[in-house]
Amino acid sequence: MEFTFIHAADIHLDSPLRGLEKYEGAPVEKIRNATREAFQNLVDLAIEKKVAFLLIAGDLYDGDWKDYNTGLFFISQMIRLHKEKINVYLIRGNHDAQSLITRELKLPANVFEFSVDHPKTITIESLQVALHGQGFASRAVTENLATSYPQKKEGYLNIGLLHTSATGHEGHENYAPCSVDDLKAKGYDYWALGHIHLREVLHKSNPVILFPGNIQGRHVREIGNKGCTIVTVKEGQIEQYEHHTLDVLRWEVCQVDASACETEQDVLDIASEKLEQLMNQSDGRFLAIRFRITGASEIHQKLIVEKEHVMNNIRSMALEVGTGDVWIEKVKIETSRKIDINELKENSTPIASILEFIEQIRNEPETVELLLAEFKDLQTVLPHELKTGEDAFDFTNPAIIEDRIKEVEDLILHYLTTKAGEVIA
Repeated sequence: MEFTFIHAADIHLDSPLRGLEKYEGAPVEKIRNATREAFQNLVDLAIEKKVAFLLIAGDLYDGDWKDYNTGLFFISQMIRLHKEKINVYLIRGNHDAQSLITRELKLPANVFEFSVDHPKTITIESLQVALHGQGFASRAVTENLATSYPQKKEGYLNIGLLHTSATGHEGHENYAPCSVDDLKAKGYDYWALGHIHLREVLHKSNPVILFPGNIQGRHVREIGNKGCTIVTVKEGQIEQYEHHTLDVLRWEVCQVDASACETEQDVLDIASEKLEQLMNQSDGRFLAIRFRITGASEIHQKLIVEKEHVMNNIRSMALEVGTGDVWIEKVKIETSRKIDINELKENSTPIASILEFIEQIRNEPETVELLLAEFKDLQTVLPHELKTGEDAFDFTNPAIIEDRIKEVEDLILHYLTTKAGEVIA
């Protein structure tokens, strides 16, 4: 007997895509429903491939619903599968642990949720498959759930569903930790894991242990191809497993090396070329791109001073090249200056005196604390959007003064030197 099933995880249905700055011409409406469209793609795939069943290894939702529509949408998709006689088996993860998954809406008869109190085994007798799983009872589960899973059921294909950080992954909470050896000890044929948003195969065979990754990237730390895993079973054995793409919007980081650039237009030309390469690889998907402009460059100070101008020129270029299918998430100018600042300090010029004073501030913690005190009242009136995210202003943190000091140096070097880098007398 041969059949296929799908292993998916980390749907995060109706999770807002983060980090997408709004600006004129950005395709806001086109990407608002990205997680829903990716989930529809998952259901379409299950129907097209006539799979025996679908596994969802946690984080179907992104927390509690904001309204009933999230639950109604999920149920509508499950009914599509029900009509095709495809069952769905799911566990709760850390994000949907406390979510009222049904919110009093009855799930279709083809959807089975594993207990959050203890491991449970569900058998599919027609396929001789035994599914073992346990969901999260709370958001932060720190104990090793895998050790309490039952041993394999003899004569069946054994599959474990588990939401876990496994041995730990950067950027993910260390929930339900376990080792590969813990999982192998159960004697299962396949472990359907969830929680880690990057596809990763922890063990290639006997048993197969893998994270399929999430089905739709939600921010710039979740770049590249996203989807699920299709597994083929033949004569009671895992014959093969392969990734299948589902995402409708793809996040990418595009690095532009400005080290050889002499003008802003040179930077835009390189950015345009890089963007076209990414578009050719995207298979028609929308792209959300972060540009990182790097390298020791003659135009470093100009790029810093005219950051808004550079950013909006890149956005304009993206609108033209991408014909509306590209969103510039952010432009990070991370170039460095070619001017030897130590050499400038050695000259008897006004700029040398200013640079020496800035260096003095940098090396005196007491002065930094005084500056922070000056900004204390400003911190309380800053709008929320300026106090959150990676570029947030936090005037209680001395590090922000140190970062701004470098920007001040760049401004001085731009305005008080000539284009050739010579000090103004």
